[in-house]
Amino acid sequence: MYKYKYSHIYLPVLFALFLGLFLDSKDISNKFINSQFIANFITLITFIWIYFKVSAKIKKLMLYGLILAFFGEVFFSLVLGMYTYRLENLPFYVPLGHSIIYAGVFYISKEAVLKENKELVIKILYVLMIIYSTAWLIFANDVFGFICMLVIIYLLNKKPHTKLFFLVMFFMIVYLELLGTYFECWVWPEVWFDKITFISSANPPSGISVFYFGFDIGCLLIYRQFNKIKWQRLRNLQKIKREKL
Repeated sequence: MYKYKYSHIYLPVLFALFLGLFLDSKDISNKFINSQFIANFITLITFIWIYFKVSAKIKKLMLYGLILAFFGEVFFSLVLGMYTYRLENLPFYVPLGHSIIYAGVFYISKEAVLKENKELVIKILYVLMIIYSTAWLIFANDVFGFICMLVIIYLLNKKPHTKLFFLVMFFMIVYLELLGTYFECWVWPEVWFDKITFISSANPPSGISVFYFGFDIGCLLIYRQFNKIKWQRLRNLQKIKREKL
């Protein structure tokens, strides 16, 4: 019988995403004018809870993630218009949400049931990812999402040691995006950037978690810059593990 050692970290993430997006939904916001403020507060409390439950390294990555998420959201949403939030703003809960998702996926991937059955889990998630994106391509004309999924496959083949983390991330983002678009907290245009007409998109695109590769790389680059000794020690340990395998 497996013990779920880290459920106190990732279950609050799943709950906070649902509750926060429900409160910021179009229907609820029409009835309660301060619903987005409440969603922001719930996400902030969840961030604080998780921050004090994770390791020192993940604490730093969560803080770095806040910075990256803020500037990334400003660039992709407000500047490029790749997607649009309900009030055409950048809700406070969004950068916080990126950081808690990062931590949640990290600790889901550390659970014994996944680690001890790693190869089987990877195969199952791989197949489900392809089925999901292909279904969205066929039934929702989601060319953009399918292209993103193909990029994910390429990146996973280049970095095989990241497969479990990013496959779990794929379905965490599926959960996030389906909730957010269903509750009309944000919307994706019918074509990429609402301008590139030959690349159609679903609402949401299926493989949009590909952008978390960039988010992860950005967080790790900042971590390496400010923690050079610890980073080198970590890389050495990873090298030893790969050599043993």
